[in-house]
Amino acid sequence: MAKKIPFNVVFASDEDVNFPASELNNHGPTVHGWRSASNGSLTSHDIILRFQQPAKIYRIQLLAHQYLIPEKVELWLHYSPKSLPSTPSSQYFDFLGFVALADNANTNYKSRELQSVTVCPRRGTHLKLRLIGVQGNDYNDTGQISLLAVNVLGEDLEVGPNNGNGDEHLANEAPPLDTATGELALASICDDLLFSMYVEESIVKSIRELEQRKVLAVNSERFEYARKLKLCMTALRTAGERLGRYALAKRQAVQQEDFTTARLRKEQIEMYRAAVLRQLQVHQLLEPQGVALSSNDQSCEIYAGGKPSLPSAPSLQDVAQALAEATFSPKSITSLSLEDKSSTDGSQPGNDNTVTAPAPAPAPAPAPTSLQATPTPTLGGWRKSHDELPQSPRLPSRHSSPMSSRQGSLRRRNKSVPRNSYEDYEERAIPTLRQECQGNALLEADPNRGRSRLNDRERRQAALPILVFGNELVEQFYSRQFQDREDGLMRLRNFLKEHDLVEPSSNEHAASPNKVARSAALLLHRAVRDAVYSVFSQATETVRMLFLEYVPGRVSSNEVARCVDRLLPELLAKSGDPSARLHTLAQHTILSIAACPEVAEQHLVAPALSRSVGSGTHQRLAMSRLQMLEQLVHTQGISTDKHSGLTCRALSECGCSGIHHPAEPVRKVAERILLLVYKVNPRLVRKQLPPDDDITRRNLLYRQLFTEFDKLDLDRKQELLEASKYGGGHSSGDAATPPADKASTSSDASRLMNSRSGHCLGPMASSSNGYASCNGKQQYNEQLKRSMLSVTNSRKGSASNSESTEDNTPKIRCPFCDWSCAGNDATQLDRHYWKACPFLTKCPQCSQVLEIAALNYHLTKECDAKESYVVCVRCTESVHKQLYELHQMEDYCRELKTGAARCPLCHDDVHLPQDGGWKLHLLSAGGCPGNIRKRNLKKSN
Repeated sequence: MAKKIPFNVVFASDEDVNFPASELNNHGPTVHGWRSASNGSLTSHDIILRFQQPAKIYRIQLLAHQYLIPEKVELWLHYSPKSLPSTPSSQYFDFLGFVALADNANTNYKSRELQSVTVCPRRGTHLKLRLIGVQGNDYNDTGQISLLAVNVLGEDLEVGPNNGNGDEHLANEAPPLDTATGELALASICDDLLFSMYVEESIVKSIRELEQRKVLAVNSERFEYARKLKLCMTALRTAGERLGRYALAKRQAVQQEDFTTARLRKEQIEMYRAAVLRQLQVHQLLEPQGVALSSNDQSCEIYAGGKPSLPSAPSLQDVAQALAEATFSPKSITSLSLEDKSSTDGSQPGNDNTVTAPAPAPAPAPAPTSLQATPTPTLGGWRKSHDELPQSPRLPSRHSSPMSSRQGSLRRRNKSVPRNSYEDYEERAIPTLRQECQGNALLEADPNRGRSRLNDRERRQAALPILVFGNELVEQFYSRQFQDREDGLMRLRNFLKEHDLVEPSSNEHAASPNKVARSAALLLHRAVRDAVYSVFSQATETVRMLFLEYVPGRVSSNEVARCVDRLLPELLAKSGDPSARLHTLAQHTILSIAACPEVAEQHLVAPALSRSVGSGTHQRLAMSRLQMLEQLVHTQGISTDKHSGLTCRALSECGCSGIHHPAEPVRKVAERILLLVYKVNPRLVRKQLPPDDDITRRNLLYRQLFTEFDKLDLDRKQELLEASKYGGGHSSGDAATPPADKASTSSDASRLMNSRSGHCLGPMASSSNGYASCNGKQQYNEQLKRSMLSVTNSRKGSASNSESTEDNTPKIRCPFCDWSCAGNDATQLDRHYWKACPFLTKCPQCSQVLEIAALNYHLTKECDAKESYVVCVRCTESVHKQLYELHQMEDYCRELKTGAARCPLCHDDVHLPQDGGWKLHLLSAGGCPGNIRKRNLKKSN
């Protein structure tokens, strides 16, 4: 397993006096690192490291400065056996590669970049680092570069007779990997540079000892002891990082010659270290006598609940009070209990124990603030300072407010001091106001300062737009200033206009239209989600221009579909916004996209709008979807393509789901959509709704809807009757009927058929009182009879009052076939229904008289023998179960056409419109050949 290879710096081309190259020999929170000479003339700087003994190298780690950053670092390796002399003139270095470092501008020069380079196993004794170039920034005015730490991971090279000067036998070797993570397997976590640079040295030493004890515990199968050691190491790492920050604060105080604060920091480190080691029972877990303690193999309260809690860290005020008490008491400072002081500290135990994924942490600012720790006479204690210190990349940076950070230090200890003392206040600006004033001054000095640069994640996301439009335009889309975003959208529109005018063949380096459209869709996807209305308005205008002006005839269909899939969900979400101007603008944009020829050909918008509307859908969103769908039906019409989303079935399902929405405006729009579909395919719409009966019409919603359906049916039938009024195929009684009387009769008949289409009429009884009950239909049959009698009475009254009638003889007329006879005997009409009316027939099972159009439905749903009948899946006719296989072998068992019905007598298709089609099919001269009543009617005539 890989471990840290110790080394010494033997050569450096140049160095700063205060930051020598020897700083690279050690790792720790207080290490300065190497820094080049200020204002030097060298363009490249060499640093040579000599390993303490020959080693096999697996990985090299470099920790760069936060703002003194070189452009790249080259790695060179040299190997010379101990038997051969090694002088600078005889050393020959092999080039391993180079590491490019970022300019660190996206973190505002407050993070340190850690680069880990895994190399093929190579033996070596010397490592040369060549630092080339300087990353210029506002903080580096002297042209210096720096390197904070270098770490080499590998294994000690075994000296033997097979070890020559070459690396032939290492070419096929692979570095040891951890089977769980796939990373380089380390002998100790302390060997990682990420660990050793942020954890205090004494804690690192304790963790190394605990790791050794854990290995022995696992080998001895002392698993409870090993679990305690693991939890203890995790807690010690958190405490060690805190101690590292305290040590760094102590060093800054020494540099500023604030020795009072340095003394307090020193005592603070000692007190907190002793408290942590005591609470975690580190001395007991190490078993210094070499004898296994039985208490370590038993569960204890500290480690019972998982990760143990750490003691609260003492503030500088607590340390100052402890020092004051120590001067008057023989007790030592380290023996003081921190539990008595926890009430004066604002932090809670365990608040600093969370370890997160590695992330760059803020480093000290270029000009660190001074640490002030002066005694306050009125408070009798010490004021806690707030300093910005570099933290471990494994810990998230915490920005606590001044009040939260001084919660413990503001407690009054001298009760005699008045609470409202002017000495408790400071004459200085609030931090919020101070930052606001500084921000305004910076923006006035440099307007481009407010535009933040793209970070690595944003740069990866916008890689294609940067390649097509340039970095400056993309930065405007990602800017925090809405004016920049508006300018970026206007520049994008100008780019599309210019690209529209320029021929692609005239510029070889210009991006293809597909790439331009894809890049524009990526940027507009971010713009349409903007919360500022002006930005959203500009974004929708750009979207309309993209699809209506740039896309047609230029962008491929696949790319158009990709752009619509990216933008349409965001626009649909905006269409449900409560603000009227937002959802209206979003609807207009979606309809503009649907008007694009490439979008309409692929049916990309309508399927998203015609999905079913759930009852839980927001009112504004549901109404916007249905309104846009209604507009598409008006502009594009109802299609027969099943993928278009504008078929009769898709629209009827969407409308039926919309009429059940709790919001009334949504139901109104859904009703209008159903009426549009009903004009084309009324049968399909009625199949989606409950049956039209008295129970259903009790519901106000269905009553209004069916009333509108009746009006449409009446209008359609009147048009058909007027068109075929003087045509052939009717009985002889039609020619003798006056035009006005015939029109009135046909209107009443059509109204009757429309209101009760598809229901049975009932068998004829022996009495002359009407129809007997049949299958619970008595109430309906009586109402039907009253309707027929009212038609007869109306015909009688109109005939007696008409001036054009030659005689006053009353007539009885059939509302179905226009049959008429003289007299007012109602039994003649009943006999006509029972034997002669070509519109009616008898059920072959129960002998019930019903309409021919309703025979298939009656046999499978209402008849007493309905259990013996099934519906053919091919032709939709009702067939007896025993004859089903023979029926499917017949020639007339064929697929039913769309919008047509199947006649059960002659097995022919009855085309739309259904009611008018049935009348033409049953009454015309060349109509239904299987209707026996029609042939009997001809013979009687």
